[in-house]
Amino acid sequence: MFDTLLLAFVLIPCLVVAIVFHEVAHGYVANALGDPTARDRGRLTLNPIPHVDPVGTLLVPGVLALFGGPVFGWAKPVPVIKGRLRNPRYGMMAVAAAGPASNFIIALIAAILFGIFAPDGAQFGSTAGSAMLIEDAAGDFRPLTTMLFYMMLINVFLGLFNLLPIPPFDGSHIVGGLLPRSMQAGWDRLQQVGMFLLIALIAASWAFGTGWISQFIMPPVEWAMSFYLDIAALIAGN
Repeated sequence: MFDTLLLAFVLIPCLVVAIVFHEVAHGYVANALGDPTARDRGRLTLNPIPHVDPVGTLLVPGVLALFGGPVFGWAKPVPVIKGRLRNPRYGMMAVAAAGPASNFIIALIAAILFGIFAPDGAQFGSTAGSAMLIEDAAGDFRPLTTMLFYMMLINVFLGLFNLLPIPPFDGSHIVGGLLPRSMQAGWDRLQQVGMFLLIALIAASWAFGTGWISQFIMPPVEWAMSFYLDIAALIAGN
């Protein structure tokens, strides 16, 4: 039980950093492309308090960590008014892509630092092996190394998860910008019920044991983690 709480203590700050940067990236790009709504509402800040959703940022990831599920969550969405963008169609695609891009950049920074601070003899060949760096060879807990590993993992997962073309994820806005104009109105309406669709998909996954999150997300997460761990190994001189 203590190990679980200790792991949650490491995971939740990593998740908060990931989702705050994700949302702020949306707002900065929207502001640069003509929509200052997020700026005017005080959301272009790295202070987590304006972004925290008590359920999505704290309760859901905490419960998932406690029961060993994939740790993910969400913040209060940064407000973006599509019509205020100078080019609403392609501007919205850029705003949507900015969130996952920020996660992949954070994962890269974490990989570099992971390579610098990893203990001697660390193995970088697999995600599971590297996750054991919670303790070093002497059995001592390594909080910084552990946090950097999960900073990589959570940001990779969050970035790829948000690229799913399911409303209201970022991937759905990117797909919407690529659709013919005749289909965009219907796609935009689907965005309004996207959260209900997501909840239904998650509930169906748990009820019927289909594990669609693992089937569709974890293989690319594993591939991306291998890429970042290769960078860490290069930095470490392995």
